[in-house]
Formats: sequence, structure tokens, C-alpha cells
Amino acid sequence: MESRASRGTGWVGFFAVVLTIGGIFALIEGLTAVYKSSFFTANAVFVFSDLRTWGWIIFGLGVAGVISGLTVLSGSESARWLGVTVAGLSALSQLLFAQAYPVWSLTIMAIDFLVIYGLLAYAGRQSAAGAASAYDSSESRGSGTITDLNDRERRTRAA
Repeated sequence: MESRASRGTGWVGFFAVVLTIGGIFALIEGLTAVYKSSFFTANAVFVFSDLRTWGWIIFGLGVAGVISGLTVLSGSESARWLGVTVAGLSALSQLLFAQAYPVWSLTIMAIDFLVIYGLLAYAGRQSAAGAASAYDSSESRGSGTITDLNDRERRTRAA
């Protein structure tokens, strides 16, 4: 039987790669907004500033997305929260940038929401399972009485 920690590992790796690819998409979108602004919708009105400023913001978040996607592969809890934060900021910036190119912004927002869901749902299980297995291994060094063995067997069946 597969342990709880190993079940979520593949999904966390998948979402780390998706976060990295979403960051690369944002890099391309940001550079396009800065250097080839005629590609986007004319007369777009932004909440603040102009298309070039938003291009640099999107570019910066793309760099952060690539870096955080690669750090999520390390498996640390702080890397997971960094990935969730970067994906959330990216989704918010895409919402504010949607005036320039709605379909592309919605696509990247969907990728960001997928990453947020995956990192919260599967990476949380992975870290909780790691803590549970550490707890079980510390208890397995108990006295070895019949009661200890029955308790461990009950916990194993419940998991």
C-alpha cells in the first residue's frame, strides 16, 4: 500500500511545473506588453498607469512564478506558501490586466487558480502525512506491549 506522503508527491511536482510554465507565459506576456504594445487591444483603460507599467509588473511576477515553481520542487513548506502567494498575486494582476487581452489573461488566471488549488490540497496532505509518519515512527519505539501494538494497528487502519 502506498503511503500518504507518496500519493501527493506526483501532484505537487505537476503543480510546480504548471506554476513554472505559467511564469514563463507571464514572462512572454510582460515582455510583449513592454516592447510590442500594438499587439494588445487599443485604448485599453487600466486601474492605474499604462500598458508598459503593467508589462513590467507581469514580467516581474513571471520571474517570481518561475523561481517559486522551481523551489516548490524542494518540498519545503515555505516554498509551497511562496508558490501560493505568487500564484495569487499573478491571478490578481491578470484580472487587472485583462482589459488589454482578455482571453490570454483568463487563461493565465485559470492556470494560477489550478496551482493554488493543487498546492493547498495536495502539498498540505504531503506535509501532514510526513508529520504523521514521524509521529508513528516515534511511537513505534514504545514499550512493545500488547496495548501499544493494538493502538498502532488501529491508527494504521484509520489512516
